[in-house]
Amino acid sequence: MTISETRKDSMIQLDIEGRVDTNTSPELQKHILQAFQKGSTVILNLEQVDYISSSGLRALLIGQKTASSKGGTMKLVHVREAVKKVFTMTGFSKMLTIE
Repeated sequence: MTISETRKDSMIQLDIEGRVDTNTSPELQKHILQAFQKGSTVILNLEQVDYISSSGLRALLIGQKTASSKGGTMKLVHVREAVKKVFTMTGFSKMLTIE
């Protein structure tokens, strides 16, 4: 998995590429938390993510809780259908902002 960051004012976009699994989710969580230290809006571009495991879901949940506690927002954009199905089956589609 690779993560690249783009910053515009208080908005940070993380472009994520590859699988989000047990091995890579700690890195994703670290990047999300660091992004909230730099800005109040974090956008996760999941266009190049074709798989997410339960540990990846945990990283997103921690990101969402961080956004709520700081009065910020976290949005997921360009989510592939396979990943969207995981969000729907686990109920995460109701907890996360998916555009």
